[in-house]
Amino acid sequence: MTTNEHSVKGQTTMTTATERNVASAEAYYQAMHNKDLAGVARHLHPDVRFLGPLADLTGKEAVLEAAKRFVNLTRSLKVRAKFGSENTAMLAYDVDFGEPIGMCRAAVLMTFHDGLITRLELFYDARPFEKNLKGDAIFSSR
Repeated sequence: MTTNEHSVKGQTTMTTATERNVASAEAYYQAMHNKDLAGVARHLHPDVRFLGPLADLTGKEAVLEAAKRFVNLTRSLKVRAKFGSENTAMLAYDVDFGEPIGMCRAAVLMTFHDGLITRLELFYDARPFEKNLKGDAIFSSR
């Protein structure tokens, strides 16, 4: 496990790679909430892979295009829980899409290499999206 030591008010604390990855995962989703695509891009590895119920994408540009469409459909995103283990982080979060989708509860399993996200695997109920949006509203460049 990689660690960095630093002093806080006279106490030595350890920042592990796991803690940095969890913080990076949360920062990635905060950038999504803020509709800050440059902030999103800073966390992505060039060869990132995105897996979800409606898409399988490879490459930073493809994931950023999907992120751009995603943030344009959202009202808010709130991380509810976060966990990490070595090179992975898992977040549970809520996304408010407004009507007709409403609130979407989701989880993401993220893998990191050298501080960048190499894999995003999303878990959510895709039925509201299939029913109320064009199937490719987020994941297709059409």
